[in-house]
Amino acid sequence: MKTDDALHEELLGAWEETYKKGQLTLWIFLSLKEGPKYVSGLQESIERFSNGTIHAEEQSLYRTLRKYYHLKMVDYSTGKGHKGPDRKYYHLTPLGKSLLQSFVERNILLFFDEPLEKLLRN
Repeated sequence: MKTDDALHEELLGAWEETYKKGQLTLWIFLSLKEGPKYVSGLQESIERFSNGTIHAEEQSLYRTLRKYYHLKMVDYSTGKGHKGPDRKYYHLTPLGKSLLQSFVERNILLFFDEPLEKLLRN
């Protein structure tokens, strides 16, 4: 039988994994709001913004960015890489910027309302 501490860690880990998968779009969009980035730059920004708690796999980012490109939420331009072939530098389109703003207003800013912020901090 698991101890309360072991059960706590198992349940917290499962919750965090679900949370992280659902938040990838937010982290990508926030990173791109900072400026155009290639995939490894996106990975670095996501890890930096999340204080190292979110790690996005390169292939996951490529799949996601292709999907967002087809949905016209992101676009890219090509530019010189440090070594080797040109890189794709991704950026938010006007639609992507608008979606990010709407999502933040509806789902993120509510955490800064005083009653909810008090609950979260205590």
